[in-house]
Amino acid sequence: MIELVAHARGVLVAVRARPGARRDEVLGEHGGALRISVATKPEAGKANEAIRRVLAEALGVKPAQVELVTGQTSREKRFLILNADINEVRARVNMLISP
Repeated sequence: MIELVAHARGVLVAVRARPGARRDEVLGEHGGALRISVATKPEAGKANEAIRRVLAEALGVKPAQVELVTGQTSREKRFLILNADINEVRARVNMLISP
C-alpha cells in the first residue's frame, strides 16, 4: 500500500523515483511508495520537475498543486499535494496501481 499522510496543507505522497528511464510513467508500488519513472536525467533538478509533472497528471491535479518536500537528491521522495483530500488521493492512487 502506498504511504499517504494527511498534512495541514494537503496530502503527502511517498514516491520512489527512477530517472533516466525510457519513458515517463507510473510503474506501480515499491516498498510503500509510488514508483514513477521519467526519461529525464537527474541533473540540476530536471528529473524532480519531470516527476512532479507525471505525479500531477496521474493524480488529476495541476502541477502547481504538487510540491517536492523531501528527497531532492534521493530516489526516495515525498511530494505534497496541496489542498487535496486524503480519501480522493487514495482512490486515485489505488486506480493507478490496480492491475
